[in-house]
Amino acid sequence: MALFERDNDIYRDRDALREDYQPEQLVGRDEELRTYQAALQPVINGEQPNNVFLYGKTGVGKTAATKYLLSHLREDAAQYDDIDLSVTFLNCDGLTSSYQIATRLVNSLRSESNQISTTGYPLASVYEMLWEELDDRAGTVLVVLDEIDHVNDDSILYQLPRARANGNLEVAKIGLIGISNDFSFRDDLSPKVKSSLCEQEIHFPAYNAENLRAILEQRAEVAFHDGVLSEEVIPLCAAYGAKDAGDARQSIDLLMKAGDLARDEDTETIEEDHVRRGRRALERGRIKEGINGLTEHGHLVLYALLTLDLEDETPIRSRDVRPRYTRFAELANRDPLVPRRMRDHLSELAMLGIVSVTERNEGRRGGTYREYALDMDVELILSAMSDTVELVGVHDSIDPYLDDGDKPTTLDEFHGT
Repeated sequence: MALFERDNDIYRDRDALREDYQPEQLVGRDEELRTYQAALQPVINGEQPNNVFLYGKTGVGKTAATKYLLSHLREDAAQYDDIDLSVTFLNCDGLTSSYQIATRLVNSLRSESNQISTTGYPLASVYEMLWEELDDRAGTVLVVLDEIDHVNDDSILYQLPRARANGNLEVAKIGLIGISNDFSFRDDLSPKVKSSLCEQEIHFPAYNAENLRAILEQRAEVAFHDGVLSEEVIPLCAAYGAKDAGDARQSIDLLMKAGDLARDEDTETIEEDHVRRGRRALERGRIKEGINGLTEHGHLVLYALLTLDLEDETPIRSRDVRPRYTRFAELANRDPLVPRRMRDHLSELAMLGIVSVTERNEGRRGGTYREYALDMDVELILSAMSDTVELVGVHDSIDPYLDDGDKPTTLDEFHGT
């Protein structure tokens, strides 16, 4: 008897639920696609491309829309003899400097036998190589920088959009498409970069439950056999997704997890209970993975916000989180970060979906600011933060959530913190 046998009772094509699956049509993004298509129209007209900046939370269709439209743009451009279009796509996750991005772009434009080292050159020399490669490519070149907010300096974001105006390119027409999950990223750009990079801005808002339902129905039609899904499964997955920041990826992952549970249990249909259990399993894994990836100070910031949330002090401004964070850092024998670096950790927590952010505007007198609140189950967060709690000690507010056998020593110093 074979140890592994094919099991196709639930799934027709499970890969239709994977992240790299590209549907024939994008649903739920009609308005954004129209705006995006108009921004790309100069390419087909043989004109200098627009520089486009897309922003919105993770899982709202920015990258999917980009790949979808650029795929069609390539096909349509091929019909015109006077358009020579090439596209370079680079994910900036793990890249923190303009130097790293510039060397990657040079190598993406060169053959495998002619690659340059990613270290050792002056930045000006790398830019010279990049201009040379782009002009050799000629035609229209679109450079897509996904997760552009990982870059700490904005040199490349100034140089690329203005390469032709600054006389660095003679032949090639270059357009930059920047994609960011961080709403505040563009606010921190220098004025000269913002005016070039954000020539055309497109905001992708969170999906609502109706959008997510349409997306899930489209995927489910390909992924599952007829009659496998009970009628409440897709609405429930969509409702959870709308609640979890309107993230389509999370909704699709939840549908796949529910399908996997049904398959593992050898049931004929996917039921509401599979979705609920699947959500708990995914949430535990996502929170633990996100928290485990934080730095030590990221843990301290989260611990401070967690205790303030349990004391009903949230939503709260970063300046009011700081005293508790500073105290926790001192108790852990660590030097507190400066306020801006502490705010960076709050932004990272928001990107991970662990913390929610609300923008406030009190006009000229009060200005604009952000307020933060916890957006995840307390017990799940604590289960991933045992080392931090042990390092700092147990704050009174979390005491009810810890089993007596698992509690580190409560520090008297915490009282009144």
